[in-house]
Amino acid sequence: MNNSTNWNQPIIDEFRANSGKVGGRFEGKTLLILHTVGAKSGLERVNPTAYVADSDRLVIIASKGGAPTNPNWYHNILAHPLVTVEVGTEKFQAQAEIAQEPERTRLFNLMVGMMPGFADYQQKTTRVIPVIILTPLK
Repeated sequence: MNNSTNWNQPIIDEFRANSGKVGGRFEGKTLLILHTVGAKSGLERVNPTAYVADSDRLVIIASKGGAPTNPNWYHNILAHPLVTVEVGTEKFQAQAEIAQEPERTRLFNLMVGMMPGFADYQQKTTRVIPVIILTPLK
């Protein structure tokens, strides 16, 4: 198991055991479980991530805590934009797209309004942190 899996698995387990609710730093925040297909491996990858709703779409941020590189799941989305999402007890497919300006900034600020730490992540890096829109396919 890699470090990302070690870090994420307890959050995923808690999410699934409590109908999408978790404690710790995500307590009271909206969290989803993102299933992607590995860009290189072709294997399923599962990651928890904060989200904010924008109408009928879900918005996630590829912040990686302000690291200089994007998270692996971002590259997976570029290669395979059809993803599976878990929200609460619901599981569905969604089409992922990278938000372009000016919508990217509007959606990033929407997330910052819910979780101000995302503004800190942007300050920690020189890259423009990608914003991803997940449109459910229902």
